[in-house]
Amino acid sequence: MADHLPHHPLFTTRVEFLLTDDRVSLSYQRARLLMHTYNLSALDVQVCSPKYWAMMTDPIMALDTAMFTILAAHVGLTIGTLSRHLHKRPDLRPLVNRLLRFDTVGIYLLTERGHGLDAFNIETTATKTPDGFIINTPREEACKFMPASTPSFGIPKVALVMARLIVDGEDRGPRFFIVPVCNEHEMFEGVESIRLGARPGTCPLDFSITRFNHVHVPFSALVSSNIYDHSLPASPLEKWWDEVWRIPLGTLAVTAPWISSIKAAAFIAGRYSMHRSLVGKGANPVPIISFRTQQWPIAHATAVGLVMSNWFPMVTKNSADKSLDHRVRHGIAVIVKTTVCRHFQRCVPEVAERCGAQGTFEHNYMARIENDGKGVIIAEGDVLTLCIRLFSELLLQRYKIPLPDPSESLLARHAASLLEENIGLLNSLHGGHRSESFNSLILPQAELAVEAMGHALAYSAGLKSGLPKPILDVYECAVIRRDPAWYSENAGLTRILQRIREDEAITATLPHLDTYLNNLAIEEYVSAPIVSDEAWKEYHDEMPVFTGHAIPIYDQVQAML
Repeated sequence: MADHLPHHPLFTTRVEFLLTDDRVSLSYQRARLLMHTYNLSALDVQVCSPKYWAMMTDPIMALDTAMFTILAAHVGLTIGTLSRHLHKRPDLRPLVNRLLRFDTVGIYLLTERGHGLDAFNIETTATKTPDGFIINTPREEACKFMPASTPSFGIPKVALVMARLIVDGEDRGPRFFIVPVCNEHEMFEGVESIRLGARPGTCPLDFSITRFNHVHVPFSALVSSNIYDHSLPASPLEKWWDEVWRIPLGTLAVTAPWISSIKAAAFIAGRYSMHRSLVGKGANPVPIISFRTQQWPIAHATAVGLVMSNWFPMVTKNSADKSLDHRVRHGIAVIVKTTVCRHFQRCVPEVAERCGAQGTFEHNYMARIENDGKGVIIAEGDVLTLCIRLFSELLLQRYKIPLPDPSESLLARHAASLLEENIGLLNSLHGGHRSESFNSLILPQAELAVEAMGHALAYSAGLKSGLPKPILDVYECAVIRRDPAWYSENAGLTRILQRIREDEAITATLPHLDTYLNNLAIEEYVSAPIVSDEAWKEYHDEMPVFTGHAIPIYDQVQAML
């Protein structure tokens, strides 16, 4: 269905030659192309069908993070939030249809400048009036931050705005409201969009601060199956979580492009290292892939790419399993995001550095995607904050994440051990999880422990899928590097034994490295010119050339007697 996308003119355009706003415009055009290509229905989005996941995991998403950012909010959050109300709210169907056609862009205005992740305590208000609601931003700190709300790119935008429902002076808790933001040319009256500065070295987008100055909306703007239910929920926090029900799914969805990015970086660095040569003491050039210091980063990134891309489809399938506790499903999404993001942060900078000066340029992809990756750490929930919440609940044994049996692998033993160790530590603390000791001793371990669960689950999936042993061995060695002391203390792997284990894994991988790079199935999406001399020469001819006819003037030097 989407095989043509890498070759479409919108994706073959060299963005490094464009002005900033031309790049932003291109990202909106690409987003429309994706929507038309996949032609999702509202039901596809609501139930996260295979068609939905096919779009969200398309490797093309890794080529333009701005485009993916637009679509993640537009499809996953905006259409997703509205979709479950359509059976009782047929009046929403025309809007949803416009969104599905990308005639209108949907943005998700949840967080505020002064509250950040504490989105339950937002301050924007929606005050009930006889004929609707007044949406208002009471102070600067309550401005919505940072979805792209400007009217600068010729497309209408509508927002789902989280605001506190005020009825007869009483706060009835946060709810979503549909608020038109702009038409093709300008903001709607009462809505202000302040464009933020650029995020250096990333795909640009019109990120904004959005403010509402007593904007009137009708009763039908309330996102609810019953627009006349303005009652105070029995549990406002539980109701809030129900309002933001798409966030856990978004936590999983925003992870997908970074798996493709790891694979692309591995492929680029691998191919570059195979043809890039230097002349040593002998007469013949030696490819830099001959050096172990080059082999490890590339084998590492390749193994991570293959293991993650094998695991992720299994997780997306389980994400729709309603037999699982919703907290478990969200917990698994947090584990996946944490594991992939931290792998990304270790793999991509390492292989980019091994490409030398070439790895620092945008046309070779890695430097830009490294910067773009910092945004996903925060998107749909900051990784560390998500880990703290999940780890705390697991230690309090409010629910359990199904993990591989510790006997299955070293990585499974590691994950089980960290959890057990910290449960014991928690039980020994005076004051339990409310104590200062919990804050200082246990919380700093949250991310490492959550990541360890992801390593164990991903490795287990690789075993069951029959991934090549050298790939699994390299992956295992990379994970051991994350917590070498534990493996020395509990598995008898001294530092030198860990190095020998790595050496054996790399040695077994190298004869098959070309095959493993092909197995990444990412070549079609790679446009970095350093992958081959032919590609570089072609790109060389596309770059701007400066010439002239100026004649240099040389200072006359007089001989001194």
